[in-house]
Order: sequence, then structure tokens, then C-alpha cells
Amino acid sequence: MNLIETIRIALNSLSANKLRSVLTMLGIIIGVGAVITLLALGGAIQTLVTRELQGLGSNLVFVFPGTNDPEQNRRVPPRLTNEDVAALADPLNVPAAAAVTPQLTRGALIVSSGASFDGRVAGVTPNYPQVRNARVVSGRFFDQTELDLRSRVAVIGADVRTSLFPDADPIGKRIRINDVSFEVIGEMAPRGGNFGPSEDNLVFVPITTAQTRLFPLPSGAVNRIEVSVVYIQALDERRIDDVIDQVTDVLRRRNGLTFQDNNFTIVTQQDLIASFGTITGALTAFLGAIAAISLLVGGIGIMNIMLVSVTERTREIGLRKAVGARRRDIRFQFVIEAMMLSLLGGLLGIALGYTLSALGTALLQGVAEGAEARVQLDAILLATLTSIAVGLIFGIYPAIRASRLNPIDALRYE
Repeated sequence: MNLIETIRIALNSLSANKLRSVLTMLGIIIGVGAVITLLALGGAIQTLVTRELQGLGSNLVFVFPGTNDPEQNRRVPPRLTNEDVAALADPLNVPAAAAVTPQLTRGALIVSSGASFDGRVAGVTPNYPQVRNARVVSGRFFDQTELDLRSRVAVIGADVRTSLFPDADPIGKRIRINDVSFEVIGEMAPRGGNFGPSEDNLVFVPITTAQTRLFPLPSGAVNRIEVSVVYIQALDERRIDDVIDQVTDVLRRRNGLTFQDNNFTIVTQQDLIASFGTITGALTAFLGAIAAISLLVGGIGIMNIMLVSVTERTREIGLRKAVGARRRDIRFQFVIEAMMLSLLGGLLGIALGYTLSALGTALLQGVAEGAEARVQLDAILLATLTSIAVGLIFGIYPAIRASRLNPIDALRYE
């Protein structure tokens, strides 16, 4: 039987019952549209996560005191001191590092002219903006001299400025942090949270000032955690593993660890990106699997309607067999009809997926500029092949049933 003629007959059969055909295709339309939309949005979210994590800085390695194991922290008390930072900043110890900056972060009440803000204070060094890709939009960041002199100068985040100085230029104004007076010398650009606490509610001060004037350690402290985290920028992406090995060697020697496990944690940007990518990928696959259930429902609908069609066209089948049609011709005809029904539903589902992805683009761009949900060619190809496969799988049984009808009984069917 000619394929083109078979397709023409199948389309005529489907168009004869337009409403029934559309309702039958509905499961396929919804399933394909949902799968395409979820794949597009999942890809956009992964891109957004990657870009946000890359915004933390370039080729960064994070060193934290302690581990996620409380028992390990009890056996080997965590510590991260100024001397550790100095050792890590020594190019003889960590030659693969381009820059090192420590940070000490604590919560604090920030007050100015009767207004108050419950924020956080970050003690850092002057190279913090370069290492962390941060930007000062007004005023300046503090310098090495102010760090050495433990000066009471501060650079405020966007949220702090909005709360304390909504209608005034903050540069030159004074704020009080834990009852210690500071002069505001700069304002940071809005930065957001980068999948953590917002950096816009930070007040940056020299780390020496934070350690001696704001958050001094009690005498006899066991853990000696003078630094919350150390940011180490590798010379380039290929040297990150070298940085990890060198930092591990330095800290283990300084902490006297021979056979014990580490009392510090090292994390890289690639680790964070991979972790979030795994999570978003698994979530996308899970939601896509749920959406694919609609394809199964649609396939069952196609099988059901094709069985009804076999019953309605019993006399037609008998007539075709009487004039010489073979069983494989009848099977081919009904399989093609089922596949055309599924394929048309798939094409409409692709159109639906495009539409929903466009809406998702608008939504994501409202959340993060430049994050777009794009329908990829492989998603369209997958949807098309899936539609054809559904029609083939769920159309085989009705086709076989039609081909097995006895021509004489079929001609007598009322």
C-alpha cells in the first residue's frame, strides 16, 4: 500500500471526527508541552545557578574552619587563625594562589541617627573587592594603612544604606556597631545572596578592627576561630587542584595533624556548581517524569479511540479484505492513523511548550536579568520521536485486532 495514500486516508479519517480527535490528542499535547517546558526551564535555572555562583569570584577556593561532622569537630577542635591566613598568603607555601583574603562575619545591630538595622558585619582585607568581584558604587574601600591602624571605617551594603540613609548620601556619615562609632567611607553595589545570606546587609570593616574592637575572642578560647572563611583565588582554573593540595598541606602541618582527619573544610566553585547542577538536574528529571505520565494517559486514549474506530469501520475492513487487502495492509493503515494522531498531538504540544517557555522566560527575567528559558532542538526532537513512539506502541493492538477480522463476518456486521 502506498504510504502517501495511507497518510491521506488516515488524515481524512481523523478530520471526519475533529472533536473526538482533538480530545484524544489532549493527553499527548499536555504531556509533550509539559516535558518541553520543564526541560527549557530546568536548563535556564541551571544557567542561572552557574552564573550566580560564578559571580562569587573567579577560580575561588573557600576554606572554612571545622567540618560537617560534630564528632570530628569534638575530636579535633576547629581553628582558623590570622597566622594560618598569613601562611596561606605566603607564595612560598601556596604558589598556585593569585590572592588570599580572609573574612570574619558576625551579626550586629547597626545604628545611625535614631535608625537601626539588624545586619551583619564582615571584617575583610583591602583586596576583598578584587577577589570577590565586588564593586564600590560610591566612595571607596578601605586601604592597607587603615587595616594596619585598625581604623574605624566602614563600607555599607545596599540594604544598610536603604535602611539607615534612605534620603541622604551616606559618605562621611557615622554609624555605631555594637556601640563603636565608625565613619562610612563607601557603599557597595547591590549583589544579592548568591544562594546564601544576602550580601547587601553587610557592613565591611577592616578585619583587624573587627577582631580587636568588635568581636575579640575570650581569653583561653579553645577553638581559636579568628576567621570565618578564607577566600583563595587560584592563578587560573587549571591550578585549582594545586591550590587545594597546597592549602591542605599547609593547614595540616600548622594544626599538627598527622593521622587525624582535617579540622577544616575546602570547597571550590566547581563543587558548588556541580552540587546545584545535580540537584536541579534531578529535580528537572523528576518533574519531567511526572509530566511524561500525561503521555502514557494520552497513549491509552489513542488505543481506546482506535479500538472504537475498528468497531465503527468493521464493514469497511471487511470490504477492503474482500477486494484483496492483506492483513499487513490493514495493520499498516491503522498503525499509521494512530501515529498521525499522536504526531499531530506532539506538534501541538511543541507549540504549547514554546508558549509556556516564553512565559517562563518572562518570569525568570523578572527574577534575574538575562536568565532565559530556551527550547532546545534536542527537546523538540525528543518530543517528536516520543509522540511517534506512543502512536506506534498504542496503535499496534487495535491494528492487529482489525487485521484479524474475518472478512465475511465483517461484511455482515451491522
